[in-house]
Amino acid sequence: MILVTGATGLLGTHVLAELSKRGLPIRALKRPASNLKLVEDIFKFYFGEEGKKRFEKIEWVEGDILDIVSLEKAIQGCNIVYHCAALVSFRRRDFKKLTKVNKEGTANVVNICLDAKIDHLCYVSSTAAIGRNATKTTYDETDKWVNAPENSGYAVTKYGAENEVWRGVEEGLNAVIVNPSVIFGPGNWNESSLSIFKVVKKGLRFYTSGTNAFVDARDVASVMAELSEKRVFNDRFLVIGENLKYKDLFDKIAKAFGVKAPSILAKPWMAAIVWRLEGLLSFLFGKKQNITRETARSSMTTSKYSNEKVKQKLNFEFHTIDDTIANAVKYFSKHY
Repeated sequence: MILVTGATGLLGTHVLAELSKRGLPIRALKRPASNLKLVEDIFKFYFGEEGKKRFEKIEWVEGDILDIVSLEKAIQGCNIVYHCAALVSFRRRDFKKLTKVNKEGTANVVNICLDAKIDHLCYVSSTAAIGRNATKTTYDETDKWVNAPENSGYAVTKYGAENEVWRGVEEGLNAVIVNPSVIFGPGNWNESSLSIFKVVKKGLRFYTSGTNAFVDARDVASVMAELSEKRVFNDRFLVIGENLKYKDLFDKIAKAFGVKAPSILAKPWMAAIVWRLEGLLSFLFGKKQNITRETARSSMTTSKYSNEKVKQKLNFEFHTIDDTIANAVKYFSKHY
């Protein structure tokens, strides 16, 4: 039995779909208030008429990675854990929450895995936890973490979470870490990385000069399953589809939706004004802050990552960014 945390999120739903496709028994952790309709919709999207039956085979248990008692109950009878649960935020005031969920939550999962003597843990980290090296143009698994003012709270807590996993390894836990880049796929386009699809669809005039790496949720889930089946432990792998300029990404999304692509290059001073204005509105009226100092800086930065290690290890081929966007847009066009 495989226990999946973060099962109702973008990656978690795709992990469930991948494990279902492989015919594996699944137990999924959910909070009491979690809505499972999105998961069911994703299963119908990928499996058609079979989707409902596959969805109903999942064993759902209520719990939280911050609630040790619920974790102890959830892991009973499981021999593998896929830890996808995390908080993603780039607002500075969320640092305590990020630390609680990402670092302390992962420590709880690691401790429970050790106590239950499970076979292995697959932990989902992020490229944010990869060290920055000014002498390199493309980062890989050899780049070590460097403390710097530019590191976001999210990056700091994901790095801290990785250290909890390595601590578990030292105590005898078999574990593997995957570091995906920005993940795209069918899901809730009001949340995290998928919000860019909504913004472009509704009309985006500006683009930024930066570059980042993007990956299909299907590929991340597949890589996790392959590493698990091949029993690859005590290692980490960057999971990257393509490195792409934001301008090219926006153009591709706009083309897929059949809308006008952004045509005005945003200058750094423009981004600075926007994140400050959004921060003020968030403070005064409780409006969700989508653009922060960290995201504004990131959108102007060139960050490239290598996927050679995982490709060679698994002989893996990633979806093209065009396939990834087309798949996501097909889902969004049906549900929004």
